[in-house]
Amino acid sequence: MLAAAAHAGAAPAALKTLPDTLEQRVAACTACHAARERGDAYFPRIAGKPAGYLYNQLLNFREGRRKYPMMTYMVDHLPDAYLREIAQYFSELHPPYPAPAPNAATPAMLERGRALVHDGDKAKNVPACVACHGAQLTGVAPAIPGLVGLPRDYINAQFGAWRNKVRRAHAPDCMAEITSRLSDADVAAVSGWLASQPADADARPASSIAMPLPLQCGSAEGTPAAEAKP
Repeated sequence: MLAAAAHAGAAPAALKTLPDTLEQRVAACTACHAARERGDAYFPRIAGKPAGYLYNQLLNFREGRRKYPMMTYMVDHLPDAYLREIAQYFSELHPPYPAPAPNAATPAMLERGRALVHDGDKAKNVPACVACHGAQLTGVAPAIPGLVGLPRDYINAQFGAWRNKVRRAHAPDCMAEITSRLSDADVAAVSGWLASQPADADARPASSIAMPLPLQCGSAEGTPAAEAKP
């Protein structure tokens, strides 16, 4: 009994003390948003996204513009400064992108998706994705996300969330407006084409883009304009 008591008394001292680092604090985030991205349809790549975009999304979950109970629970009581710190941390991570997963998009769907991404659709008043998300689709700092490296099911789910008003952004909500102009077939074409594109390991968000954007977009506020060219 004395030996058991002595062992029990020594146990607390033997517990490992975890380092108080931001990497350790965000372990709850990386449990789903893995450091080495898996191309998961439910837990998207957040590494390397612009810090302003990540911060806006954390605010959106906290303030009810995006609805996902697990995320709301995680950020509900976190102050703005801490959310900014978390966003900055993940924006500086650049793990390799996973290879594109096979998808069932037909050649005709892929061509329609490519056209929408690069040219838009004037008849539907839909701008090209590259007009906002950058020529390489890697996003634009500080607040426009990249579209490369996202799985097809995740992209489809986000279009559905905008259409069903489960996902919103600061007004004017440009993505909600664009989504309302696209047919289901258009969404499938865009998601199929985007998800089929390999991503450069050195891909980074652009630092500027031509202004004005095709649509007013509250979530992109503060994005710098491209330098004027002769």
